[in-house]
Amino acid sequence: MNDAPGGRVTDDAGEVTDRVRQVIGRLGCSQREFARRIVMDPSKLSRSLGGTRRFTLAEIVRIADIGAVDTGWLLGAPERPAAPSGREPAAVPEGGRPLQIVRETVRLIAEHGFHGVRVADIAAACGTSPAAVHYHFPGRDELLEAAVRWCMDEDTERRAAGLAAAPDARAELLHLIALQTPRTEQQRRQWLVWLDLWAQAARSTAVGRLHEHYYRQWRTTVAEVLRRGVEQGVFRAVDPEFTALRLTALIDGLATQVLATAPDSTGPDTMHTALLAFVASELTPASTD
Repeated sequence: MNDAPGGRVTDDAGEVTDRVRQVIGRLGCSQREFARRIVMDPSKLSRSLGGTRRFTLAEIVRIADIGAVDTGWLLGAPERPAAPSGREPAAVPEGGRPLQIVRETVRLIAEHGFHGVRVADIAAACGTSPAAVHYHFPGRDELLEAAVRWCMDEDTERRAAGLAAAPDARAELLHLIALQTPRTEQQRRQWLVWLDLWAQAARSTAVGRLHEHYYRQWRTTVAEVLRRGVEQGVFRAVDPEFTALRLTALIDGLATQVLATAPDSTGPDTMHTALLAFVASELTPASTD
């Protein structure tokens, strides 16, 4: 076994994979939900469980944390060792240490920018050591990817909840627009992380792939809503993909202005009004009167 935090774990007999499956089974969640909890690409988890990819030690540490099991047991120790007598187990943050690290990373990136955040700052915010942060996330790029992936997952969950409750595609689209308008502190924080992602994506192939994946998913969601709206008759006949490209570009540009200008200039209300005007002028069916 490679014992470097980012090294790959040897698992020729499949014992590590079997124990990871046991952890998932005890938690009673799907593989996708488990991947979200350990801040891991679901496709990487699937390949690791299928034997075509080896887990990294950092991933094993996160799995042990979320599953409340010993790392040594996951790596093949015969039994999970009992806690030392007379000692209380260390307090585990809500959601586990990896999610705490990611949430604090998101907050600090939003406040200071990715290059203005040190691992020592993240460790201090989490009440732990820089070594512990590196053990879960060995490098800065991995931390950025985890932070962005967490924001993506949170965004996807909120989208899905609103889309499921909407009576028609027009209501679905208005829900998506409301989610993308940076009114709340959480919405502003996520947009600030996106801005850092764009800057990193221009310089990093790995981050660029994550950016491409997110935007493909986001534009596809908008295009599917537009397509349903045309079929339902609540939108005029438009090209769903091209209109989704135009609308998401408008959202990006307006949100950037909201975050980059003075509060008395372009604000979230102005952004929201402009997006509703786009819907009215570009999508609302012509009156038959």
